[in-house]
Amino acid sequence: MKEYRLTDWLPTTKKEVELRGWDELDVILFSGDAYVDHPSFGAAVIGRILEAEGLRVAIVPQPNWRDDLRDFKKLGRPRLFFGISAGCMDSMVNKYTANKRLRSDDAYTPDARPDMRPEYPSIVYSQILKRLYPDVPVVLGGIEASMRRLTHYDYWQDKVLPSILVDSGADALIYGMGEKPVVELVRRLSAAGSDPCTVGPHFRQCIADIPQMAYLDAHPVSHEDDILLFSHEECLKDKKKQAANFRHIEEESNKYAASRILQVVGRQTVVVNPPYPPLTEAELDHSFDLPYTRLPHPKYKGKRIPAYDMIKFSVNIHRGCFGGCAFCTISAHQGKFIGSRSKESILREVKAIMQLPDFKGYLSDLGGPSANMYRMHGNNPELCHKCKRPSCIHPQVCPNLNTDHRPLLDIYHAVDALPGIKKSFIGSGVRYDLLLHESKDPEINRSTRQYTHELIARHVSGRLKVAPEHTSDRVLRIMRKPSFSQFESFKKQFDAINRQEGLRQQLIPYFISSHPGCKEEDMAELAVITRRLNFQLEQVQDFTPTPMTVSTETWYTGYHPYTLEPVFSARTQREKLAQRLFFFWYKPEERKNILNELRRIGRTDLIDKLYGGKKR
Repeated sequence: MKEYRLTDWLPTTKKEVELRGWDELDVILFSGDAYVDHPSFGAAVIGRILEAEGLRVAIVPQPNWRDDLRDFKKLGRPRLFFGISAGCMDSMVNKYTANKRLRSDDAYTPDARPDMRPEYPSIVYSQILKRLYPDVPVVLGGIEASMRRLTHYDYWQDKVLPSILVDSGADALIYGMGEKPVVELVRRLSAAGSDPCTVGPHFRQCIADIPQMAYLDAHPVSHEDDILLFSHEECLKDKKKQAANFRHIEEESNKYAASRILQVVGRQTVVVNPPYPPLTEAELDHSFDLPYTRLPHPKYKGKRIPAYDMIKFSVNIHRGCFGGCAFCTISAHQGKFIGSRSKESILREVKAIMQLPDFKGYLSDLGGPSANMYRMHGNNPELCHKCKRPSCIHPQVCPNLNTDHRPLLDIYHAVDALPGIKKSFIGSGVRYDLLLHESKDPEINRSTRQYTHELIARHVSGRLKVAPEHTSDRVLRIMRKPSFSQFESFKKQFDAINRQEGLRQQLIPYFISSHPGCKEEDMAELAVITRRLNFQLEQVQDFTPTPMTVSTETWYTGYHPYTLEPVFSARTQREKLAQRLFFFWYKPEERKNILNELRRIGRTDLIDKLYGGKKR
């Protein structure tokens, strides 16, 4: 086990800054999460990236916003800017359930305390810093700000809000994965020498053409290929315009060469520059190979941080997801193009994990946003560069997509061959539609069959979690998920391989209720179908409208952003609870309520299928 000193972490206090011999900081980062020095925690990644650029960086994790604000003052003003991330999760999803009830814990806080961050930390922290240091630029990043870069529906306030730049008072926002834009930002600010770019027109001029940057401008200079969205005020008056806007936002988020997006709000314009291309292998390796301790900061004195416990023995091998699920924010944040790490970088990280004091030889995950997209790409890159499809596999697998699983098998074999590795599990979600896809290349089909067998026989910890999400093909089309018949086909493969290997593993499906397009009758039929397949569902959730997804815009506006056709959504508490009820048909205490609901919606024909004629 490697021994660490306090100075092996980025400093969090004045004393730790002085231990490094620094008399000034270049950048100070504020985070809504505890400081875990690990590549799965965004503030640590940005801090280490900036450190590698030769900058003096400190992190203030979970500052107290309710006292005399000493946490915001203790490190003084940075030479370049303050950076703010609300945390790895959207703060409101972190704080509230789908039914808007307060959660009793926070997985990203020591001992899971639920009171260590405010609602919307990006706004709260930014407003405090702008009051204390009005002339120092404040730059937002992280999932909360990224998903709120333009006009969006906020489920928790039940209203349409403008870009988070408006309410926060921040000077700029970096959306998506922030390594490249933040490096370009500091290079430009540092190039100003003794006259750094402070807030105002000078700062905007510095950042105006940095990709993946968003900012407010009273008089932006127009570009020929700009996309001008309906204004915030127009969206407040007309839900269909809000829906229409989102198609442009999603398409530009998933294009290789995107256009700049403009949206007027009041007397200003939100300018969203197009994203950088995906990181190259070398760039991604650089981010993951930085000198993380992979441990929580010593200040927490051994307190348990649940989110860290979940990932400390896992390895993220790629970024991006081309699934395009309508309810998911991954493509809006990471994009649909896959960026993969080298085998050498992955093995270095596995070896680092093996040095952790409580590692017993078992990796909890070798995965990513999806388990089995490593190194997948378009056979003809030129076609990908022109494409604006949000998904490469829906409504069918793109003929240009290379679905070869051999590179992923090579990673599994190399990791499992390391002395000290007893088993590597796959905890990320598996796209079974990729496993069922028939390529024109017989070698690729052979690799897919091999992958499926090895996954089930060697890499499942007893339960394999997959996400069919629903049984109704009509609802699944709105979700951008494959037909439920594909799940049934995969289940047959799963069961056959288990019999062949003498295993008794379980397939655990995830399902969502109250998704746009889903009616109570669809949930009743879901109950019948899952009962026929002998599932008693555990992994279920009520749809939560989170900013910047097709599903959320459809749920709020009542229109699908791509067709502008009306779509039904369960919106009232009663409608949502009635749908959720059908997940639990097997619970005796729910039987009476379910029977009443089936009679109310005129589907008494399903009673026999659920309860075998027991109608009481």
